[in-house]
Amino acid sequence: MLEAATGVPAVGMHVELSGRDGAAWRVLAEATTDVDGRVLRLGGDDLPAGEYRIRFDTGAWYRARNVATTYPEAVVTFLVTDDGRHVHVPLLLSPLSYSTP
Repeated sequence: MLEAATGVPAVGMHVELSGRDGAAWRVLAEATTDVDGRVLRLGGDDLPAGEYRIRFDTGAWYRARNVATTYPEAVVTFLVTDDGRHVHVPLLLSPLSYSTP
């Protein structure tokens, strides 16, 4: 993950992976971004086919840096269509916006 306003990795952000469990979401794993702004492994080695979401705790991350943000969290929902598929979920972040390129 890159903090686009400064051009540096978003180091130390809490990230949470959840899977769809009927009508609800079940937290599967949590991690913190590394010095490159990445989480190299979140959850098990193989995700079964299904619907997932990653929640980035942008609000706490920006508060720790005394920066106001419009988005207290960024949530990206995605589908895994093949069992065991590797998934890469990039996020570009700034205090006033976020996107998944």
